[in-house]
Amino acid sequence: MIQAILVFNNHGKPRLVRFYQRFPEEIQQQIVRETFHLVLKRDDNICNFLEGGSLIGGSDYKLIYRHYATLYFVFCVDSSESELGILDLIQVHLPVVFFTAPKVFVETLDKCFENVCELDLIFHMDKVHYILQEVVMGGMVLETNMNEIVAQIEAQNRLEKSEGGLSAAPARAVSAVKNINLPEIPRNINIGDLNIKVPNLSQFV
Repeated sequence: MIQAILVFNNHGKPRLVRFYQRFPEEIQQQIVRETFHLVLKRDDNICNFLEGGSLIGGSDYKLIYRHYATLYFVFCVDSSESELGILDLIQVHLPVVFFTAPKVFVETLDKCFENVCELDLIFHMDKVHYILQEVVMGGMVLETNMNEIVAQIEAQNRLEKSEGGLSAAPARAVSAVKNINLPEIPRNINIGDLNIKVPNLSQFV
């Protein structure tokens, strides 16, 4: 099982963090720092497997990583996962303009963002997480067929476009309230000895 997927740059700044095992936020940050220091000190010519840090579980877990240009892509997995299988998942075959990275995930990002770069991971984090969920969910690899993943992303984009986008929803809601044709609201409601004054609601719409 995949326990965590971490993407950070050469300075240790996290660009994507997804844990599939519950850790307090403070421990997650410590794991990211510890993992960064573990992979940073390794030479580019040596094996891409190493034991997990003490915070993530030590020798019971493996860190499988690739370093491309300015980014490290790290998968933390338990003993049930094949190191070569995960490395194949993150093996690169397609060069992109700014950096090259895990085959299925980043080639999908490259298709969705058109020549993906590190800034796309920063400014489109919601979409990046959605793409990742199409590949891995709950720590299990769901899909490795890039065409299937891209088809799902395109379907989601079409749905959002047909609804005018999520960002337009609040404005549409306000507009709908303003355009409601209600009869004149009474200013005073008398129920027996009870007199209720109804405030002027026009200031709120």
